[in-house]
This record gives sequence, C-alpha cells and structure tokens, in this order.
Amino acid sequence: MRPCDLEKCREIVFHPLPAGQVERVLALFDGLEGLRVQRGTRPHTVIVHYHVCEYTLEGLESALASQGFHLDGSLMSKLRRALAYYCESVQRRNVAANEPDLKSQQAFMKVYDCHLHGDRDDTPEEWRDYK
Repeated sequence: MRPCDLEKCREIVFHPLPAGQVERVLALFDGLEGLRVQRGTRPHTVIVHYHVCEYTLEGLESALASQGFHLDGSLMSKLRRALAYYCESVQRRNVAANEPDLKSQQAFMKVYDCHLHGDRDDTPEEWRDYK
C-alpha cells in the first residue's frame, strides 16, 4: 500500500434542512490539526481532507451528528458512507498490523536467550554414519 493511499479526500453530504449546516461545519472544523475542510462543488456538501490514521469519515460524521447536524439520508449517500467506513477501518487495521509489536519481540528475545543454542543432534553417534 502506498503511503498516499492513507490520505483521504471525502465528501460529506448534508440534508438541506436545517439551513446553514455547511457554514457551521466550515467554522467547526476550521483550525483542527491534520484536517482540511472546504465547501463542496454541489449544494449542501463539504470536502474534507485527512490522514486515515488521524481521522475517519465515520468519526467525523459521528461527531457532526452528535452536534446536531443532519446528514443526507438517501440510499446512495448511505452506501457511499458505508463503503468508506469499511475501507478506512480495514486500512487502519492493516497499518496497525504492520507496526512492530515491541512487547512480543521482547518476549521472543527473552525465550530465545533462555534456550540452548547450536547444532544439537540427539541421534546416537553410531546411528549417524549408518548407510
């Protein structure tokens, strides 16, 4: 996976009512570190840019819903949203899986130190050259 795949540019679509949601979102998200937001090209939309390790679309939209924003409830918006949620959760798990687990590495090193090393062959000497 290329690192740029983790940079997301998503569109958040709002219900037309109540009016002024886009302006409120622009003010709310303005200044958050690692998050860029701009007005969308279509009415009632904003475009957000973020790194998937810092933010997720699901997290952003959940935060908006808890603040009283109303997202578009059309079937197409719900499908897009669900697909984005799934893809981002898989990417986040994959990135976390690729990070080294230092505790398990330390445990492995400790077990390795406790065991005898070298070429040991428990076969009796007289059986080793048997042909």
